[in-house]
Amino acid sequence: MALNLEDIAGHPALHRGVRAQSLALIQIYEATPRLASVFASQQRWLMAHVGLALHFRRDPRDHHTELTVTRFMAAIRQNSVGSRNTADAFIKEMLHYHIVEYLPTTGDGRARPFQVTAATLKAFTGWVVAHLRTLDSLDGGSRLAMFLERPDMIAKLQPLVADGLLSSNPVREPKQTFSLFIWLNNGGIVMDWLMSGIDPDHAGLDRIPTSVVSIGDMASWLKLSRTHLARKLRDAEALGSVGWLGSRGHSVMWVSNQFYQEYMTVQAAKLAIVEAAYQACFPTTEE
Repeated sequence: MALNLEDIAGHPALHRGVRAQSLALIQIYEATPRLASVFASQQRWLMAHVGLALHFRRDPRDHHTELTVTRFMAAIRQNSVGSRNTADAFIKEMLHYHIVEYLPTTGDGRARPFQVTAATLKAFTGWVVAHLRTLDSLDGGSRLAMFLERPDMIAKLQPLVADGLLSSNPVREPKQTFSLFIWLNNGGIVMDWLMSGIDPDHAGLDRIPTSVVSIGDMASWLKLSRTHLARKLRDAEALGSVGWLGSRGHSVMWVSNQFYQEYMTVQAAKLAIVEAAYQACFPTTEE
């Protein structure tokens, strides 16, 4: 049975499912930090999804559909994700770190088509697996098992996910504190780290304890500037969104209930998008 946004957002098991999902995403980051960092800030995350969708929507019989810098830039501008310069810099970084790779040139050689590498596809598959597992935890479904039987369906599923993300207001324009972090490099992982340490039984508290004590340890693990991370956390503290149960740096950090709900709202919206894409790919699984 398909779940809609209201089903997901109001499900009592969502908090535990999202916590497990956050831990899974952190494990992906630990295994492939350079690659995972592409998906850890809002703009880069959306650009990556645009690129993946173009990759999967290629028609091998039509060279006009190949993934090129020109087509990527056009898609980024069309979807208001970033500027031409931002898109160009992103592609150059992806090529440098072998997240994408050039294909052998054909024709007149002026166009330089490229494709997503196998390692990148493997990591993104882990992202899909994490979200399908969360959806299964809500209704006891078998989405993940079905997907693992047909992993080739990622070529149809991901572009639908990308379309959903690009048209989702809750995802693209999240509120207050969530918005503060999404423009930070690895900001998504910062929030996953904070939220993964929350006991779901504490979700109703005004100030919800996390497992974070040391900003320095957190910055080091995330390969972020401690100064930059501390500045963002102070901005969040000024909003009343984070704080410490005791003295700063010597006690557990808490997040406000409002910040926690902002995070859960975005996760529910994202899961609803993944669910809709899954149902389009595996319609026979609906009861």
